[in-house]
Amino acid sequence: MSSGKLISSGSPFEKAHGYSRAVVVGDEVHIAGTTGYDYAKMAMPDDVAEQTRNIYATFAKVMKEAGGELADIVRLRTFVTHVSYCEPVVTVQGEIFGAIRPAATIVVVSALLKPEMKVEIEADARLRRTNVSG
Repeated sequence: MSSGKLISSGSPFEKAHGYSRAVVVGDEVHIAGTTGYDYAKMAMPDDVAEQTRNIYATFAKVMKEAGGELADIVRLRTFVTHVSYCEPVVTVQGEIFGAIRPAATIVVVSALLKPEMKVEIEADARLRRTNVSG
């Protein structure tokens, strides 16, 4: 990709499945759907709130590598596999993004790629720094 920067979270799925955790083009950062793995341990907690915290920790690392921060995120798209997961997921979202308040959507879906995945979130950001390269 000649017009952008590819960012990896270190997940083996990225190379195997042919995608990047995020792509930076100019001042835009597009973060792929991310599930709740702790990529350092390749472990998935059972608790949906902990999965959500892991997702936002991955987002923070991605944004740092992109030259930004979580406050640069302008859009969240959240997918959960059961309606009962909405409240714990949006509670964590409120803890992380309460002052930022990006546009956000939450959708209940029948399943994600693997049964242990209860939540998947993707995001878009616009870097606010003045020296944006890409």
